[in-house]
Amino acid sequence: MNEQATTPVKPTNADNITESSEKRLDAGIQKNDTGEIVISNITKTFGSVRSLDAVSATIRQGSIFGLIGSNGAGKSTLLRIMAGIYKPDTGYVTYDGEPIWENTQRKQDIVYLSDDQFFFPHGTIADMADYYKTMYVNWSNEKYSRLCAMFNLETDRKISTFSKGMQKQASVLLALSCCPKYLLCDETFDGLDPVVRQFVKRLLAEEVADGTMTPVIASHNMRELEDICDHIGLLHKGGILFDRDVDTMKTSIYKVQLVLTGAEPNLNSFRVPGTDRLLHVVNYKRSGSIYNLILRGERTDVEAAIMAMNPVFHELVPLTLEEIFICEMEEKGYDFNSIIG
Repeated sequence: MNEQATTPVKPTNADNITESSEKRLDAGIQKNDTGEIVISNITKTFGSVRSLDAVSATIRQGSIFGLIGSNGAGKSTLLRIMAGIYKPDTGYVTYDGEPIWENTQRKQDIVYLSDDQFFFPHGTIADMADYYKTMYVNWSNEKYSRLCAMFNLETDRKISTFSKGMQKQASVLLALSCCPKYLLCDETFDGLDPVVRQFVKRLLAEEVADGTMTPVIASHNMRELEDICDHIGLLHKGGILFDRDVDTMKTSIYKVQLVLTGAEPNLNSFRVPGTDRLLHVVNYKRSGSIYNLILRGERTDVEAAIMAMNPVFHELVPLTLEEIFICEMEEKGYDFNSIIG
C-alpha cells in the first residue's frame, strides 16, 4: 500500500504479531491495558532529510490530542509511523503496550485519515464501504447508515466528482463507521465549511464521551484545535518542543488589565500577599496609568496580588490558546510566528 493509500492501515502480512514485533516486546516494551499510545524516541529520515528527531510523547486513552506544527514540521510522518505505515529508524510506537509495526491485530483498532485521502478510481462511498467491511471487523452498518443520513452525501455517486470538502466528509463518514479505538487525523478539518467543521468536531467529541475512541488531530491551525482538544503538542523541525494539558495551561496563566495611580510597582518582586510565593511576570506593558500584564500562577494568587496594589480598575481577561503558546515559546526563546506562520 503506498503512502497515499493510507486507509485502512491493515498490512498484507497475516500474522497478528510478527517475529520482529515479538522481539521488541521481549526487549522491554511492557504490555498493558491502559489504552495509552506511547511514542518513544522516534527518529525518521528520508535520504539526507531528518523528518523526525527523537520524538517522544504519551497520549492518554479517551483524550483528544492535538498535534500543531507548520507545514514540513513532521506531522504527517509521525502519524504514518503511528499508523504502522512507515517504520521508524529508531524508537517505537505502542498501543496498550503492543508495537504497531507489522501488528495486524492492533491495526484493526486504528484508522488514519490522510490529508490526501485514498479512494478507488471511479469508486463510490458504497464501494469504499464494502471494502472497509472486509478490513475492519468492528465495522457497523447501523452507524454507516446513520452517518450517511446525517452527512446527506450520495453514496452511489463517484467520489472523484465530489468537492474537496465533500471528500473530507466521506472519509470521516467511512472512518467512524469502522468504529476505531484510535483515529489519526491529518488536516481533517481543512476544506470543510464552518458548519460542517463544527458538526465533525461534535461527532468526534461524542465518540470520546462514549469512551470508544481516542483521536489524534494534526493541524497547522491552532484555532481549529482550541475548542476540541484537551491536550496539545507542538512539533517543530521534527521534534516535539513541548506538550501540555489545555485546561492546565488555561488555569495557570492570566492576562490582567488594570489602572493604577501613584508610583510604578516593582514587578521584579511580585509577591502574593501574606506568603513567600512570587508570581512570574511573563509580559508587561504600560501606557500611562494603564498596565497590561500576563502573569503565571493560580487565579486566587493573581487576584490577591492585584487587589493588594489597590487598582482603580482591574480585569482578568482569558488568553486564547494561541496567546498561551506564544508566551510559552517566547519564554523558551523561540519566535512562535516563525514556527507556526
